[in-house]
Amino acid sequence: MTGITLQRWLDPKQGTDDSLSPIITNLTEAFEEYYALTTLSHSPSLTIMEEQVGALWHRLITRAADRHHPEAGVTLEEVKRPVATIFRALGGDGGMVIEKAAPCEFYGARTFLQRIAGSGKQVELAWRDERSLRLPSQINLFSDKSLNRDLYIWLTALAVFDESYQSHKTVAWLANQQTLTQNLLTRFPALTPRYQRLVTAHLQQRIAAAKLPHQAAAQERAIRAALLEPGSVATLPSADTLPQPVALWLNPFPPYSQESPPAAEAPEGGQSSSGAFTPQDEDEQSRRYGAERVEKPDARKGGLITIRMENIFSWGDFINLDRGQDESEDLDNAAATAKEMDKLAICRDNRASASNIRFDLDLPAAGSDDAVISEGIMLPEWDYKKLTLQPDYCRLLPMMSLDAIPAPLPPRLRKTARQLRNRFQLLAPSRIWHRGQDEGSDIDLDAYLRYTSERRAGRSTTAAGLYRALHQGGRDLSTLLLADLSLSTDSWVDNQHRVIDIIRDTLYLFSESLMATGDPFAIYGFSSRKRDPIRYHQIKSFKESHNDTIRGRIEAIKPGYYTRLGAAIRHSTSLLCQQSNGRKLLLILTDGKPNDIDRYEGRYGVEDSRHAIHMARQVGVQPFCVTIDTHAKEYLPHIFGSSSYIVIHKPSQLPRELPLLYAQLTAASHSTV
Repeated sequence: MTGITLQRWLDPKQGTDDSLSPIITNLTEAFEEYYALTTLSHSPSLTIMEEQVGALWHRLITRAADRHHPEAGVTLEEVKRPVATIFRALGGDGGMVIEKAAPCEFYGARTFLQRIAGSGKQVELAWRDERSLRLPSQINLFSDKSLNRDLYIWLTALAVFDESYQSHKTVAWLANQQTLTQNLLTRFPALTPRYQRLVTAHLQQRIAAAKLPHQAAAQERAIRAALLEPGSVATLPSADTLPQPVALWLNPFPPYSQESPPAAEAPEGGQSSSGAFTPQDEDEQSRRYGAERVEKPDARKGGLITIRMENIFSWGDFINLDRGQDESEDLDNAAATAKEMDKLAICRDNRASASNIRFDLDLPAAGSDDAVISEGIMLPEWDYKKLTLQPDYCRLLPMMSLDAIPAPLPPRLRKTARQLRNRFQLLAPSRIWHRGQDEGSDIDLDAYLRYTSERRAGRSTTAAGLYRALHQGGRDLSTLLLADLSLSTDSWVDNQHRVIDIIRDTLYLFSESLMATGDPFAIYGFSSRKRDPIRYHQIKSFKESHNDTIRGRIEAIKPGYYTRLGAAIRHSTSLLCQQSNGRKLLLILTDGKPNDIDRYEGRYGVEDSRHAIHMARQVGVQPFCVTIDTHAKEYLPHIFGSSSYIVIHKPSQLPRELPLLYAQLTAASHSTV
């Protein structure tokens, strides 16, 4: 390509930036020299040179076309907590979760260098639906880091007032975004300076209207006017191409605008197909992808393609492909393909297939299962959509392992248990003197001196309260530890330990520590398979003393089923309310989010658990959650509040940390007279 040809390739309507002229000149000279050499010979050295020049061209043009500022970028993980606080403080739904938005395809105007480099085809825009707020995974649009952070705050505040997702229909994007901006600035005028700074910086990045075709230029002028004066533009002029994306507004084409089904859920867990967890896996799985409902194609109506395939630049469609049972799945290729897709197509197939059948492979045999000790307890469940408490909706089944073999404390835990017992003995109630008693084991000298002084002074007094007595102090406290025994606890945290092994050691050390204080306590475990039954395993009741039998039950616990947390909390609250102690503590030990294989997944389970916690507090029970889930901060503040949970980042430390945490929680209950 000669310099003349390259200059003719420039689009006169787009124009060029003066700062790009040296780059174009240097590249033109390099290519002229290269093509002059290729006319002389086609030796292997020139082939290598061709590859090197091509790689150099790609790096230079991609770098020149990049309009972002990675050095000033701000990630969603950095601002997720303050953004969530701002969203709720401005009146947003407290149950809303904040997630990363997947990039979407963009077919609007791009700069000249972006068209050469083939970049700028995807953009991350914010949007929301009934369960989550989707924000870009990273914002690096501006060279000032504070502006990138302000953009996160502005998009979050704008989404608070957006209710277009409720209609599930396309809305007038330009008018809707102006209305949202006006409402936000009117209600919170302190955001006006931040908005003006963002608008000024964003307008400088947009392609000027003078460099766009006539229709696109009219659109750009309308958008600029709407940004500068929200509410001043009624409609968006029509054009053959889409307008440039507006970073300060929400996504004009979110999935719900096309009456699509809910976004596809990211797979649970955090492992790649190779079994090794990587930050990239976590980042991709936390993205939310849009979905659209499509009709199943009829193979009988298909015909021949009569167009040239080389004219098809991209093609996405549903293909009814039946794979053999013995064919191995190429999960790496499937994951890479999904990342490149803007929207996932979902089709309903009425034909039964093996992939639609879900088995509970963790079902124990009846002979080895725990014994049922009750016919079941009916419990209510909260439906957040209807705002009603459904009575007798769940059946909780109390169970207990009758075949557990009594066993002593495992040798590996004896040293730690001895250290914890020594520390917890300091929390045990001590014997204290009660003064001013009419009867006692010793004379109260202070009371006796006052009595004799009053008599010698001629004042009438009675010989009452002249003794003191030694009585045992008390901690008016009862504790119930509720352990999650769902199937997720069967996963491995390192090469030696599973989650269930860590939970087992935690129960061992917790019970040994509480035995040293003398506080009444109980230990239960739970798992579920839909709303009937919810298995509630008795490990130690309040009436039982801690001994080798209890240790044998701890050793016999095993994972299985799912996590219907609300019903387990309600029954545990009922057991605590039967205790006469003034203070009641409910400790919940879990490794993940409330879930089940029915509608309890997602927002429904979170809201039911939150309602159960609220009702527990109403009757005087103090709930506290201990979790090893790294994503717990996304949902636990909504369930338990900001100060009633803790995340253990190193699961191996849980057995030692939980007893010490209990000591901190109950230190205030140590009372003396």
